[in-house]
Amino acid sequence: MSDLLWQKPGVEVDARIQSFLAGDDVLLDREFFLHDIAASRAHAQGLQRIGLLGADELAGIERELDALAADFRNGAFVLDARYEDGHSAIEARLTERLGDAGRRIHAGRSRNDQVLVATRLWLKERLAQLQALLVESATVALQRADAEAMLPMPGYTHLQRAVVSSAGMWWTGWAEAFIDDAERAAHTRGWIDANPLGTAAGYGVNLPLDRAHTTQALGFARLQVSPSYAQLSRGKFDLAALEALGSAMLDLRRLAWDVSLFTSAEFGFVALPAQYTTGSSIMPNKRNPDVVELLRGSYASVAAAKAEVEQLLSLPSGYHRDLQIGKGALVHGFGRGLGALVLLPDLLRALAWQPERMREALDASMYATDLAVELAASGMPFRDAYRAAADPARWERRAPEDSLAARTSPGAAGAPCLERLWARLAAIGPENHGSAPVG
Repeated sequence: MSDLLWQKPGVEVDARIQSFLAGDDVLLDREFFLHDIAASRAHAQGLQRIGLLGADELAGIERELDALAADFRNGAFVLDARYEDGHSAIEARLTERLGDAGRRIHAGRSRNDQVLVATRLWLKERLAQLQALLVESATVALQRADAEAMLPMPGYTHLQRAVVSSAGMWWTGWAEAFIDDAERAAHTRGWIDANPLGTAAGYGVNLPLDRAHTTQALGFARLQVSPSYAQLSRGKFDLAALEALGSAMLDLRRLAWDVSLFTSAEFGFVALPAQYTTGSSIMPNKRNPDVVELLRGSYASVAAAKAEVEQLLSLPSGYHRDLQIGKGALVHGFGRGLGALVLLPDLLRALAWQPERMREALDASMYATDLAVELAASGMPFRDAYRAAADPARWERRAPEDSLAARTSPGAAGAPCLERLWARLAAIGPENHGSAPVG
């Protein structure tokens, strides 16, 4: 390992203790490395603007940062155990190539605001990806809701057959859920869109840092003003991002449960393309919906990440090394969550209904609620209508399409109000991924 940034003259570092301190930081920092490079560029520009770097020194730093980013992308530079973390790797590279100019770049900053700004940029990027996936999923669901508005299927409560429903209503429910999730991702991204660079270790520095420039250069919407709050926001903002992801993953889990049930032989409402299933190692007759089951299970990783970050926040103000542990939770939670959600739009496109099985599952009892409402509409008090419609002798099979068409309360099958959901979706818009250039 190269010399530690914080190592003092004459102090020996115990290798076992240093291994414990570093943890898996150097591996996790591969996720954030390009963002760290981008933030180093903006910081160096700021130092030049207040006279701590010359124009030639800045040009050299920018040139070497570009080269480092390119080397990292193509594998010529590997962030590994030679370095304590990504921050020390950047400084070591600049010092090796540029000498004193490389040693000057850390003026006015701390690893505290370095990790904050790199993580913040990473989170903005991940939330943009989350928003885009949810917008795409909602779009597919709305398209299918329109196309399959009157395709009958049973509606369930308590997993018991309840009333006649439709594929269109099923799709509309998920469309609105994903619109809500996309709005939450967008709101959370806007909420955390604040630049912590220049807050140093949480108390500012005795330099007139050009924080307005770094805010603009890194594509932040605003400055995070208080150095103390910059430290308090670490973990808090991470948790908010994980909660936005978790909201979407909870909906994905419930949708996957539906699909798991509907693909079973007992239901038989849905057929999945072969690529979404696997075989059994012993039973030749089996095709298992493993993809759907793993989508259903993926929320567990996000929930674990949320719990880990939240438990770390039982701290007083100021920086504490405990917060380092949350980095792994953040990477793992978003890795698993986005890795699942990226499969969702195509799964929704590929899902194929089995209309005859869905129609066969409708029985006369499922029109009892329609009968009760019709009797009430004719003037009978609803409680009396309810008792009358509970008599099996009065149940009769109807055309499910007629039942659906008669359901005219706003949002029901006969008045789906899809235009309202399309308008909400358009207002969210596709995320433009508009943060700072990386590396």
